[in-house]
Amino acid sequence: MDGQVVNICSSSENCINPLDLNPDYGEEDDPVALKADFITSMMEVICAGKAGLQPAEKSVLDRCVRLIYQEYLEDPRPQNIPVLTDLWNSLKRQETPEANGMAAALEIYVTGSQNFFNKRTNVDIRNRLVCYNIKDLSKSSRKLGMLIVQDQIWNRVIINRAAGKATWYYMDEFHRATRSAA
Repeated sequence: MDGQVVNICSSSENCINPLDLNPDYGEEDDPVALKADFITSMMEVICAGKAGLQPAEKSVLDRCVRLIYQEYLEDPRPQNIPVLTDLWNSLKRQETPEANGMAAALEIYVTGSQNFFNKRTNVDIRNRLVCYNIKDLSKSSRKLGMLIVQDQIWNRVIINRAAGKATWYYMDEFHRATRSAA
């Protein structure tokens, strides 16, 4: 069917940037505000706190997200879309314990063993049939991988909706996405 399989794991050539931002990401809403909400969810998974991020952490994170997207908003070219390194550096520049904690938690995804999420997207998701394969992700990265894939799919849904195209989304192993962390 001429589809594409996107393998997501540390040994894959496929890369998906979790910070990808389609200018229509928010449709009529502020795309950066909606992306900040996604990044907050992503950081909650990374920081793995049962209570989620604290209000001070969310505020610092929101500030950093707005900072890292400034260049892209001024010149919306793919090479100006931030990557996790940009978020990590922005967090490290903040002089608060909340920022330091989040930067430390993010480090494994920037310079550590899980840095395969710290690259620009190199897959063509414009194909009519795309299969995202996360089965080779480590157990500790699977929830984050699922979240990032869902955000990529949302970007595609928005593009398709603007073009008047329907999007069908099938999720195998759906129970893994809804499984309790307890």
